Amino acid sequence: MDIRVLKYFVTVVEEENILKASQVLHITQPTLSRQLMDLEKELNCKLFIRSNRKITLTSEGLFLYNKAKEIILLQAKTINALKNSHEIISGDIYIGCAETNAFKFLAKTMTKIKKTHKDIHYHIFSGNADTVIEQLDKGILDFGLLIDAHDKQKYNFITLPVKDIWGLLMLKNSPLADKEYITSSDILNIPLICSGQTMVSNKIAGWLNQNFTQLNIVANYNLIYNASIMVQENLGSALCLANLVNTNGTNLCFKPLYPPLEAQIDLVWKKHQILTKPAQLFLQNLQEYLLHNK
Repeated sequence: MDIRVLKYFVTVVEEENILKASQVLHITQPTLSRQLMDLEKELNCKLFIRSNRKITLTSEGLFLYNKAKEIILLQAKTINALKNSHEIISGDIYIGCAETNAFKFLAKTMTKIKKTHKDIHYHIFSGNADTVIEQLDKGILDFGLLIDAHDKQKYNFITLPVKDIWGLLMLKNSPLADKEYITSSDILNIPLICSGQTMVSNKIAGWLNQNFTQLNIVANYNLIYNASIMVQENLGSALCLANLVNTNGTNLCFKPLYPPLEAQIDLVWKKHQILTKPAQLFLQNLQEYLLHNK
């Protein structure tokens, strides 16, 4: 499978039209159509449903599209690392991040490095722990910023000197809004919006000392922004970490859980992985920053 053809395929998917894609790629439409038909023959499956107006993907086409993007990114990352293996440190660093205020430690490190290494570029992918771990294992990411969600036998890690706390994001006119903190009995029967991660479900279940499925969960979220909108629209209250939603000037408020439920924040990378020079520099600077700011 030629990676050039995979790039053609991804462009066609994103343009939703072979003619438009051929113009973007600067090749003729018949040439592009033939390349796509050859790809379907090679894979022995239909990738597109063609119509006069646009093309749509079959299930096999969607699978290939997602994999092709990963392959193209991994190729670019590999080439970039080899091209920039000389003494002047430059290149790209790929970091997957769960939502946490602890990202500020990484941002401060990036700012420091930028003063002396202007040709280092950062690619930040926001996602939950399940997605970040998947990308780490595939070699697409250099580092992952994770919340209580990694195998310490599988990854190297640095524990950041801060803990996030869990709580409930709710409307200010909620019956629970006047409380100083939220107990397990407070949330048993109210509509809840929860993270879709297995790790979170297990952690909340442990805090509740009962099965997570007994809660009245009306929606799951991946990232907190959409969850906060659902709370604003009174769909339910969201179990989430503190300091992720600025409630100033809004109709929302955040109350911590009691007994306190804390989350440990780690920067992780694969064991036995050879880090690129930019990634090594980033790791070294982060360690120095944490050492001098205890």
